[in-house]
Amino acid sequence: MNPKTSPTPPATKRNASNDRQLRLLVRILLVLVLALLLSYYFSPFGNNSEDPDSEAKPRVIASRGDLGSDEKATIELFQQASHSVVYVTTSSIGRLNFNLFEIPQGTGSGFIWDDHGHVVTNFHVIEGASRFKVTLADQTVRRAVVVGTAPDRDLAVLKVDGSAQDLQKIRIGSSDDLRVGQKVLAIGNPFGFDQTLTTGVISGLGREIKSRTGQRIEGVIQTDAAINPGNSGGPLLDSAGRLIGVNTAIYSPSGAFSGIGFAIPVDEVNRVVPQLIEHGRIFRAGLGISILPDTVARDLGLKGVIIHQLQPGSTAAKAGLKPLRRDNRGIPLFDLIVQIDGKPVTSNNDLHGILYRHTVGDEVTVQLIRNPKSEQPEGQSIRIRLQAIH
Repeated sequence: MNPKTSPTPPATKRNASNDRQLRLLVRILLVLVLALLLSYYFSPFGNNSEDPDSEAKPRVIASRGDLGSDEKATIELFQQASHSVVYVTTSSIGRLNFNLFEIPQGTGSGFIWDDHGHVVTNFHVIEGASRFKVTLADQTVRRAVVVGTAPDRDLAVLKVDGSAQDLQKIRIGSSDDLRVGQKVLAIGNPFGFDQTLTTGVISGLGREIKSRTGQRIEGVIQTDAAINPGNSGGPLLDSAGRLIGVNTAIYSPSGAFSGIGFAIPVDEVNRVVPQLIEHGRIFRAGLGISILPDTVARDLGLKGVIIHQLQPGSTAAKAGLKPLRRDNRGIPLFDLIVQIDGKPVTSNNDLHGILYRHTVGDEVTVQLIRNPKSEQPEGQSIRIRLQAIH
């Protein structure tokens, strides 16, 4: 007879189970350690002493050589011209509960015009503001006051407080002999950044833009040098570091630079700024006439501008121009200006645009048709000296 098998005590079962769990845990730990060692060995960060290229070291700096002559010229130009460029900030005074406080209005660029502390910028930079600050190239900030404005030309002149002895005026060039493809440089403070240099070429000449008043500004320079908000009022320079234009606008629906920028030509600036400094506004050259709205000429099927009235004693009256009048049968008689100095005049803007390029005392040839709706219209060419229009 077989002896009976005794059941395993509970304590012995627990010890066997613990041993199995311990052996399993050890195996898992060994696998993890092996995996870590293998990953470290094959990792690019691992210390593989058998591969000398695996040690990360700084690269040897290649010799740069000297800067190109064009680069040197650009650097020198910026260093010289940047001393004449300023940062313009504007504000206005507001009132709340009988308390006055300053409201930031806008920012832009400008440049020092002369030894008396006059600063040229765009009219739209200072428009609507009552307080003005100018930050010079050395980061000193000065208060400024408005000396004169020309909204139709989008130009304004400020004058900074304090001594002008440490101010460096900009060098003046000419816009009469500019050529498409010529290198240009723009300096300004776009988006409030400190002085920034952008370079490009003249993309076009004789362009036309509108001022804040809607008046056409003709002869404008087009450039692909980056002009962004904050560049307005800053200088456009030629490769000799001379001022050839005042950056005034970008052609972009979003307001950010899109490859087309515009600058008011320096010859126009050089004509307008002295008048703003001396008189605070432009004394425009004109004929001493008033003209009818363009719609009247269009309704009559005419191309030109109709003279309405003549100022008494004006150069136009002395030269023989005639105002709007009626004959004894009640038929209107008038002079229709069709050309000035060979340039067609088909609207008020045409007339003003041509005269804006002249100064008081200049003589122009006015081509007109006398009584163009009569049975016997008469063409005339009259030489007239331009007078000051207030």
